[in-house]
Amino acid sequence: MINVLCFAHLKEQIGKEQLEVAHEKLTVKQLLNELQEKYAIQTDALIVAVNEEYADPEDLIQSGDTVALIPPVSGG
Repeated sequence: MINVLCFAHLKEQIGKEQLEVAHEKLTVKQLLNELQEKYAIQTDALIVAVNEEYADPEDLIQSGDTVALIPPVSGG
C-alpha cells in the first residue's frame, strides 16, 4: 500500500485527508493520472513529495512510501 496525504483544497475535493493506494510500485505520473481519473481533480500544478522529498513525474513510488500532494499556494 502507498499512503497518500492530501492538503488544502484537495482534502475537500477528495473527501479525505489520507488515501491508501493498492499498488506495489508505480511512477508519480501514474499515481497522479489514477487520482485524476478517480477523483476528477486537477493534478497539473500539484507539487509531489515522496517520503518528504520533492519528486519528479518519472520517480518511482513503492509500497510503504508516503506521498504528499501539495497544491500551489497563492497570496500576498
